[in-house]
Amino acid sequence: MFGIEGKIALITGASGGLGAHFAKVLAEHGAHVVLAARRTDKLQEQINLIKADGGHARSIELDVTSNDSVTAAFADIYATEKRLDILVNNAGVGDDPKKFLNTEEEDWSWQMQTNLDGAWRVAREAARLMVRTETFGSIINIASIYGFNTGAMKVAYNVSKAGVMQLTKSMSIELCRHKIRVNSLCPGWFLTDINREYFATESGERYVKGIPMRELGQFDDLNVPLLLLASNKAGRYMTGSSVVVDGGISETPI
Repeated sequence: MFGIEGKIALITGASGGLGAHFAKVLAEHGAHVVLAARRTDKLQEQINLIKADGGHARSIELDVTSNDSVTAAFADIYATEKRLDILVNNAGVGDDPKKFLNTEEEDWSWQMQTNLDGAWRVAREAARLMVRTETFGSIINIASIYGFNTGAMKVAYNVSKAGVMQLTKSMSIELCRHKIRVNSLCPGWFLTDINREYFATESGERYVKGIPMRELGQFDDLNVPLLLLASNKAGRYMTGSSVVVDGGISETPI
């Protein structure tokens, strides 16, 4: 049901974190993965790991905030792979906690340009390529539980991810006639190298206790949801959906 053997998959923001993990999972299940980031040298370690496990991967330079960079990347994919079956639209940024009254133009613009404008720009070019090649494709926009709920001192991030979820729904309505499914994957709090130190503190431990399942997510918890949305067998009748993986935190009463 989760078969994606031989599919061509593009993963943005793939130099580390969730993006690198998503690329690894798709490659392990038989996809040829194209890892994208602003600097291809940062991708080489991930490429080497995938190839060492017998997977097929290559890197491509892509800055989601630049229309020229995005269109050039998709021209490269068309010239090399001839099509695209799966897009994992993962590139995104966060910021240090900042009160609404202290949010400046650059804070707002930086997150909107990357998280929302970048997601729109990449999804648009992916859809155009899928339509051009008549591909039964899957676009997976990586959103967040903060697209559903809100949180203090992260207004720009919250709004950008809510926009990604609305983008997903709007795209899904139009693109289903082209046999392109569009869904969003919405992670909660996951343990990463960036937040590991914080969650080892007393404050971080208190936060984890507020999650109904009393633990942070592990990257592998996203494997099946990712494959579900990527596979045209398992996820055949899913489009416009927001799949939440958060240990129940988005259902916690205020």
